[in-house]
Amino acid sequence: QVQLVESGGGLVQPGGSLRLSCVASGSAFNIWTLAWYRQAPGNQRELVARISSSGNRNYGDSVKGRFTISRVNANNTVYLQMNSLKPEDTAVYYCCLQATRTYWGQGTQVTVSS
Repeated sequence: QVQLVESGGGLVQPGGSLRLSCVASGSAFNIWTLAWYRQAPGNQRELVARISSSGNRNYGDSVKGRFTISRVNANNTVYLQMNSLKPEDTAVYYCCLQATRTYWGQGTQVTVSS
């Protein structure tokens, strides 16, 4: 019923920018948290950024000052704006909605390479 669809991944050069989108559909929630996680081969899953229905935002230390999470209510979309990308940012990025239950998107690949 609840579906999360990520998009916007791709190949970008170091120093470049990319914007990821997570579109939620299927249900409405009063209280929720949406988070972006990432996982690179050989690494554990890492929290990138999160935003809550109350407006609170958190970022992982490795992306602070470079990434911004935002919400657009009109189209039920959460964005992750990624600037000053580094090769270390290469990973599969996942959208995760935490409400009464937890829902995950399918992931989108981000590759930062010259």
